[in-house]
Amino acid sequence: MDAKQERLQKVIAQSGVTSRRKAEEYITAGRVKVNQEVITTLGTKVSPTDEVAVDDVPINKEKKVYYILNKPRGYISSVEDDKNRKTVLDLMEEVPERVFPVGRLDFNSSGLIVMTNDGNFANKLMHPKYEIKKVYVAKIEGIPTNDQLAHLQKGIKDDGELLKAIDYHVQSKDKRKNNAIIELTLHEGKNRHVRRMMEGIGFPVQKLSRKQYGVLNLDGLASGKYRELTHQEKHQLLTTAHKNVKH
Repeated sequence: MDAKQERLQKVIAQSGVTSRRKAEEYITAGRVKVNQEVITTLGTKVSPTDEVAVDDVPINKEKKVYYILNKPRGYISSVEDDKNRKTVLDLMEEVPERVFPVGRLDFNSSGLIVMTNDGNFANKLMHPKYEIKKVYVAKIEGIPTNDQLAHLQKGIKDDGELLKAIDYHVQSKDKRKNNAIIELTLHEGKNRHVRRMMEGIGFPVQKLSRKQYGVLNLDGLASGKYRELTHQEKHQLLTTAHKNVKH
């Protein structure tokens, strides 16, 4: 067996076309070809010289692209949705490459999301070991005490997961409306991380936005708009990721 051969779904995911789980669905649905032949068997291995195509478009032929998108509420952070809801790709129809979102922002959340077709780059932004900071602003119901907020850094257990913030601060409190605005900094980005964490200390999130991802921010970028990352921004993100890895 060629030592360089890898599982087909892994090759597709690393190319940035989609996630590994979705790649498996594409394979079983007959949407993947290897050397012009439809492959439906999971676990099939391919070598670097094999031509892999998804929906008749060869992977690894596109140039790598990197975008920052200011996602509005009401869009799914996915390349497709089985409920036929709008996805972030609907906001980027003019981009010719097949990009996908790095991580997720849920349907009712807004803010900064990175879009790319570079699977390795995406992994360095998402994986907790690279410790890329993500900053969120949450409007919450109620006004928590300092003791209650201290639990955010200690960690909140929910459904078998430990949800933590590495930092937080209170931006404002409104006693009349009984709400507060909290800024939270995370290294991880688990499913509904901020919402579950705040619910865990008894303060449901009314509105949530991500305003920063590593060195990236939304300055000058209107809701629903996107732009390419600069070479410097990409370099800074990768440099930070490599520096943060614990050897």
